Amino acid sequence: MDRPVETLAPHVLIFPFPVQGHVNSMLKLAELLCLADFHVTFLVPDDTHDSLLRHTDVHKRFEHYARFRFQTISDGIPADRARSGTDFLSDLLNSLRNVMKPLFKELIRSNRLSCESNRPITCIITDGVMSFAIDLAEEMGIPIIYFRTISACSFWAYFCIPELIEAGELPFKGNDLDVPIQSIPGMEGFLRRRDLPSICRVGDLSNPDLQLISSETRQTTRPRGLVLNTFEDLEGPILSHIRTQMPNVYTIGPLHAHYKTRLAAAASSTTTTGTSSNSLLEEDRSCLTWLDEQPTQSVIYVSFGSLAIITKPQLMEFWHGLVNSGKRFLWIIRPDLVIGGDGEGHIEAELSEATKERGYMVGWAPQEEVLDHRAIGGFVTHSGWNSTLESIVAGVPMICWPYFLDQQTNSRFVGEVWKLGLDIKDICDRSKDPLE
Repeated sequence: MDRPVETLAPHVLIFPFPVQGHVNSMLKLAELLCLADFHVTFLVPDDTHDSLLRHTDVHKRFEHYARFRFQTISDGIPADRARSGTDFLSDLLNSLRNVMKPLFKELIRSNRLSCESNRPITCIITDGVMSFAIDLAEEMGIPIIYFRTISACSFWAYFCIPELIEAGELPFKGNDLDVPIQSIPGMEGFLRRRDLPSICRVGDLSNPDLQLISSETRQTTRPRGLVLNTFEDLEGPILSHIRTQMPNVYTIGPLHAHYKTRLAAAASSTTTTGTSSNSLLEEDRSCLTWLDEQPTQSVIYVSFGSLAIITKPQLMEFWHGLVNSGKRFLWIIRPDLVIGGDGEGHIEAELSEATKERGYMVGWAPQEEVLDHRAIGGFVTHSGWNSTLESIVAGVPMICWPYFLDQQTNSRFVGEVWKLGLDIKDICDRSKDPLE
């Protein structure tokens, strides 16, 4: 009798776009695949890897998985470059084309990514703005899957940019941002110009970032499948439209909730250490101690994510609004949040005193734990997709002030479609009622 052929575990290469939200969710996917006994190679720029080493226990956590390893690649961006704001995002997009693309090709073709058992890459899961990986995967005969870390609704808005241009809805004519948008199927009844991804506000259709994001999104029909961090009950109607263009759409969200469930199930084994931070910034856990001392659902949590930057006048409007609300608040003020720095300097005495009485500020926080805390009653958010999903799962209502890209669309769905919060985009005035 012939002996059964041993089935080799797949070897998956995961290549995220190197910013906080993308790395966080794709590292969670990587660990879930490790729990399923896959070989996993996680490819990130050197700076991203260094940040994970400095601010998390990621290596200690993943050392339990013999089939996991990190691989680094240069992004060509100087180490002293500020890593926030729209300019940094443009730098990263340029880096994809000019630096990481040739380095990635050399890595794949050299077979240096084979794992210790000499198992070659059998599948690539890459972020959905890296079409150069599709060309190479097809050349090498390697199956490739896209993982878009944004919402289905914002992905669909990006995908329909050519239709918006053909219909004459882009570029905008005039300055009225409340003009209804009609050329995105499934969103005709509620989407306005101001709810389109922020890249659509450029006046010149030849803008390189608009062209890149639009063309990259249209490439999504080419991979074997599309993975989205969402779920059918939340975005089913929009997902049905997406599936008219690409049938192999896999909804694996809320990824952070599935991840917690799987880790809890594996808690009796040696595969987990009980922590899951994937932060590229140092988390200040003292805020959790402060929250422990606050009444239930009494605290407004304020965070604009890892990339948003605001002006000093905007900072002061939010500060006045929070103090005037009379509510307790936990506010994340990153060192690079305010343009020009001086985030907490020269604050009026009455604001400073009120903040001491009922406010707490840190540079960064363990957000999932914060949102799950019994003291949190509301979330002032930039409407990044990870933040939105984490707030939905935690049952925390949102006040949405989006900064850029997909966040404009997410916030409209939160306020108008899912009825889970209030969308105040483009308003930063404590004297103005956003409901007017």
